[in-house]
Amino acid sequence: MSNPVEQLNEQGQAVWLDSIDRSTILSGELASLVDGGFITGLTSNPTIFQKAISGSDAYLPQLSELRKRHPTPYRAFLELAKEDLQLAAGVLRQVYDDSDGRDGFVSYEVRAGSTDAMVAEGLLLYASISLPNVMIKIPGTQEGIEAVARLLTAGVNVNVTLLFDADTYEHFADAFMRGLEARQASGGQIDNLASVASFFVSCIDTNVDQRLAPGSGLRGRVAIANARVAYQRFQRLFSSKRWIALAAAGARVQRPLWASTGTKNPSYSDVMYVEELVAPQTVNTMPSATLHSFLDHGEVHAFGEEELASAQEIIQEAAAVGIDLAEMGTELLAEGLAAFDRDFAALLQIIEANLNAEVPIR
Repeated sequence: MSNPVEQLNEQGQAVWLDSIDRSTILSGELASLVDGGFITGLTSNPTIFQKAISGSDAYLPQLSELRKRHPTPYRAFLELAKEDLQLAAGVLRQVYDDSDGRDGFVSYEVRAGSTDAMVAEGLLLYASISLPNVMIKIPGTQEGIEAVARLLTAGVNVNVTLLFDADTYEHFADAFMRGLEARQASGGQIDNLASVASFFVSCIDTNVDQRLAPGSGLRGRVAIANARVAYQRFQRLFSSKRWIALAAAGARVQRPLWASTGTKNPSYSDVMYVEELVAPQTVNTMPSATLHSFLDHGEVHAFGEEELASAQEIIQEAAAVGIDLAEMGTELLAEGLAAFDRDFAALLQIIEANLNAEVPIR
């Protein structure tokens, strides 16, 4: 019998690991997960990178070398991130080649800012890594919409991150298509571009549950319904005449990616945000603990039209008791950006301390 991840793949869902750590790469653990068919991609963000560099000795040799060159902390960060991304992309390159560029990606996030700043940083990082299976993550801000379109027009693979509601997602799906259309109009190749739209899940339930009565039947149900509604939008958008024209030129869909799929409420199943979100042409990026739990006792059942109809009803019930998911999405985006800013500032402080120390420190 195939393992649960193989069953997800059979349903058309890819599994990525929501982590990057040089010790995991150098030890061969990442290669083992890839070679075993357990993951076909990897995501990261400033929080993950900050934890990795502060918790591992694997970065000390490179920090020692960087200290001799006296770079700014930010330039040193770019060098450290570049090395991790190149190493991880190298491990996943065979997946990329075997899937004809449909999978095998590593992604990393630029700092939120103006459209111009995010585009410039994305182009810099993408060019410096210089590998085809890298995605640049753009946060789901208003400024990010145009940044996504411009990066895709320039031929950069894009991971849209920090999406919380279906309306915002639709703006970024439009930006994805606009980017492809602009690139096509300029004579650029579009059949080798990839993109995912990262829709955050468990944090929705954490926030909603705090606003519900203890015995509410909506507890633990809104996040999954919210994601399924976004999937309905995906189905509609990527069956439109506009998309069919792009697909005829070889374009590939922007897959919905389920992020924040580790269960935060201990009273809920530790694999609920995997089991309940199985659908074709999607990605689930899991923390390591969730991946191993799913391999141990996960069950695979794809949701269908009945579950999609039920999702709409759940969202309506939530609205009836005062749950405004659009407003909540705005709040969660602001919180996510603030958390990433704090972790990025802490990361730069760690790097600066190492650059100024006689001997590199963690």
